[in-house]
Amino acid sequence: MKNTATRDKLIDTGAELIAQQGYNATGINAVLKTCGVPKGSFYHYFSSKEDFGLAVIERFASQYDESLAALLEDVSLPPLERIRRYFATGREHMLDCDHTTGCLIGNLGQELSGQSDTFRDALNLVFQRWEKRFIVCLKEAQHQGNIDKAIAPEALASFILSGWEGAILRAKTLKSVTPMEHFESILFAHVLTPSALCEASR
Repeated sequence: MKNTATRDKLIDTGAELIAQQGYNATGINAVLKTCGVPKGSFYHYFSSKEDFGLAVIERFASQYDESLAALLEDVSLPPLERIRRYFATGREHMLDCDHTTGCLIGNLGQELSGQSDTFRDALNLVFQRWEKRFIVCLKEAQHQGNIDKAIAPEALASFILSGWEGAILRAKTLKSVTPMEHFESILFAHVLTPSALCEASR
């Protein structure tokens, strides 16, 4: 049987290095050296660097998906409060990493989507999974009258993720979470609001 602990170590180390310096700049030898694993062992688990990169994407995406579920499906909190908590968690992560890594999936999307259809398709599926979490939460908010029902929750979810990923990129370049704060404040002040009709009936 293959030693899954070694495979996991390679994936986790690869994710850390790729988050810091990008996929193209991360060589297999650097991953192996950091792990203390012989080169032959790498090809025991992965057929190529691309295969390894896809495993890194799936591992990070699955872990992040679990975090999203915990944040956005917490029924003890109102739907919009769950989204605020998601943003707060993102800002905390950005501060913890000193504005260096951001979102691994977003980083890889910028780096690889134009280079490889395989990576582009894998990354797109990840974003679609995440959007579904937001869609459910946004539908709850609409049902409760907290946001305008005229806006499709699917479009809102896509807008939120796209805007948030852009804010993360800007935060990295500025070395400040200010762009993330600006996105959140404008989103809640002008987008995630009840319709005028709902406001008038309150």
